[in-house]
Amino acid sequence: MPTESGSCSAARQAKQKRKSHSLSIRRTNSSEQERTGLPRDMLEGQDSKLPSSVRSTLLELFGQIEREFENLYIENLELRREIETLNERLAAEGQAIDGAELSKGQLKTKASHSTSQLSQKLKTTYKASTSKIVSSFKTTTSRAVCQLVKEYIGHRDGIWDVSVARTQPVVLGTASADHTALLWSIETGRSLAKYTGHVGSASGDQTAHVWRYAVQLPAPQPVADSSVRIPRDPPLLPQQQLCGEDEVECSDKDEPDADADPSSECPTIRAPLTSLKSHQGVVIAADWLVGHDQELTHCCTHPTQRLVVTSSRDTTFRLWDFRDPSIHSVNVFQGHTDTVTSAVFTVGDNVVSGSDDRTVKVWDLKNMRSPIATIRTDSAINRINVCVGQKIIALPHDNRQVRLFDMSGVRLARLPRSSRQGHRRMVCGSAWSEDHPVCNLFTWGFDRQAIGWNINIPALLQEK
Repeated sequence: MPTESGSCSAARQAKQKRKSHSLSIRRTNSSEQERTGLPRDMLEGQDSKLPSSVRSTLLELFGQIEREFENLYIENLELRREIETLNERLAAEGQAIDGAELSKGQLKTKASHSTSQLSQKLKTTYKASTSKIVSSFKTTTSRAVCQLVKEYIGHRDGIWDVSVARTQPVVLGTASADHTALLWSIETGRSLAKYTGHVGSASGDQTAHVWRYAVQLPAPQPVADSSVRIPRDPPLLPQQQLCGEDEVECSDKDEPDADADPSSECPTIRAPLTSLKSHQGVVIAADWLVGHDQELTHCCTHPTQRLVVTSSRDTTFRLWDFRDPSIHSVNVFQGHTDTVTSAVFTVGDNVVSGSDDRTVKVWDLKNMRSPIATIRTDSAINRINVCVGQKIIALPHDNRQVRLFDMSGVRLARLPRSSRQGHRRMVCGSAWSEDHPVCNLFTWGFDRQAIGWNINIPALLQEK
């Protein structure tokens, strides 16, 4: 009996000890949570002139930075423990050499040598980790590489498509949801002609129109010093300048003023030469190729062969082969999980597809079982375009960004965007014009404007 009572008391003491230990752990965790939550509450409670959306975005970014440095700190502690373990092992090995003890000076020299090697490894690891963090917050390109040259403002609604003439005179054509199409001088940004033959958004009236135009390009204006940029608007307040990679909502008053219509002064074309009326729905792509389960989003022909690639809302894109007149084969590719917004041919035997699933994939026509490169982004991708000569893909996003990638999936640049320049709404598409000396890339979107960019491709590839 005395023995049993002693064992029961010992078990009771151990149980109480475990309970007090768990209580102390809970108190420690709660105090840590209070301590980590305190700065955020204090920041949220402070008076600030920043909008709440901007403040929440900044707090989230700082939280990400804190987590990155916390991971570095943990790695630092692990490396220090490795140093201590290796030093202890080195000391033990030093005592066992030839059965004799090393002198303190020899042991210190050997230990310091090992420590210096590990400290160098630590510095290299720390430098590599921090460089990744810093590079993620660095501006990818300088103004000399990607420059906004001209804004083409005149439509009263979003722009669906843009095309550059392949013959002289070289003009820019835009088709809009405001029922009109406009021709522009690329150099001056002036509208040269307006087509008003559609009764729906071009072309929501279920027709395709062929019309003739005759324009005279205005004399080019002298180019001003690019280092001095005259602002169009008065200086903005600091809180209005916070537009970057993480989006900040811009109000409607930041959009181009549609009341001042520059296209009202240009000649107007009201009737087409030919009207194609065989379509049964909104004309957004060539839908005479029957096979997709849902409506088409884009159509592209091969530059030299009788091949056509179509993309659709059914999450597939299809390759149509008309090289043999007797056999019209079609291949279906299911590489995406959402609407395929566009698929285009590139130089050689490659196809590039973009989707609302936030990915762009590069395919080899000789082996279409899996993509040779996949680009993952943070926003849905609209109508992509590839610079054929340099194999650079322009990605227009729903979040108003435009990014440039090479064919292997390496990001080259992000076009500059702020509250004063760039797109203010979803970017619908992009188009390269490689040979034009002023603007070699055009983008357009729901902010009712098209933008011409000058991309210094040699400098861009050099920074790669």
